[in-house]
Amino acid sequence: MINERRLAILNLIIEHYLKTGEPMGSKTLCQLLPYSVSSATIRNEMAYLSELGLLEQRHTSGGRIPSKASYRYYIDSLMEENEINPYDAKRIEEELSVNAGDPERLLDDAARLIAGYTHCTGFSCVLEDELDCIQGVDLIPAGNRKAILVMLTMGSKIKSSLINVPCAIDDDFRFMFYEVVNRLFIGTPLKEANLALIQSSVLIAKERVFDLLPVLNSLCSLCNEASHTKLNIEGKTNLLSHSELGSDVYRLLSFLTDKEQMIGLLKAFSKENVQAAMFIGDENPLYEMKNTTTIISKFNFGNNQKATLGMIGSTRIDYKNIIPVVKYIFNTVNTLLSKGGCV
Repeated sequence: MINERRLAILNLIIEHYLKTGEPMGSKTLCQLLPYSVSSATIRNEMAYLSELGLLEQRHTSGGRIPSKASYRYYIDSLMEENEINPYDAKRIEEELSVNAGDPERLLDDAARLIAGYTHCTGFSCVLEDELDCIQGVDLIPAGNRKAILVMLTMGSKIKSSLINVPCAIDDDFRFMFYEVVNRLFIGTPLKEANLALIQSSVLIAKERVFDLLPVLNSLCSLCNEASHTKLNIEGKTNLLSHSELGSDVYRLLSFLTDKEQMIGLLKAFSKENVQAAMFIGDENPLYEMKNTTTIISKFNFGNNQKATLGMIGSTRIDYKNIIPVVKYIFNTVNTLLSKGGCV
């Protein structure tokens, strides 16, 4: 049984370690506890907590540090979250509102904010959707035979590119382009926008197809880009300052650079029957993340599009302040996505 005194000792050791990275001994605890108790009694209580797997001792004569398991107990039973600073809350809302109409950019902005506020790594991932298709396309003249091509999918993905066109982008050129797009591309699944579709445009554009090729090729490239899962990782180098990771930080950075395993993890999480989760230490499903704390939330937007957003740090992070900030960013993103970009 973990009585009140044991809980107080455990809480003091965890919060001291999270702040300093140093173990705590019985003499220090004697001074911090709000009631009188001997060092021998405290050592007995620490030994009991160690038997439960909540404390560890690096050296025989040294103080105690929290185990990874104790962080879960701390968060679920001991910790009192700090409220997010009103200034930070306002700034987060303002920065996320900038690209609120573009879900991918909104999620990327959120990952950047998570990395900045937590000094950990932030990530966002928009998952591929086999059924997503082209909803609209626009061609905007940009002068000197250049044009900006903009594509919107049914899943609310927005893609654009700057193109060089071999002829004047006059009304006749744009009429022919929209004729091809409306008859062949609108409503077409993203993965079916390919060379075969461009070849079909010959029947519509005839000799002008050569003028249209750069634009149609670019459109197919945008479709290809939008059809794949996109993982964005911000603040990877923040992990270098997490001394708790030790030499494991390089394996973790290599893992994040590869991206494929991370994408696999996020795809699996998107199918779980939970909205958000925190994995601490060995709770993480992948070996490379066993010394980390990972917070993930999933989102739905547009035409059944799925995305995830989250944070990765060492197990020794400032949970009291980090968790409320991450939650606030999650909630703000969810509100913007569900309301189509309006707070």
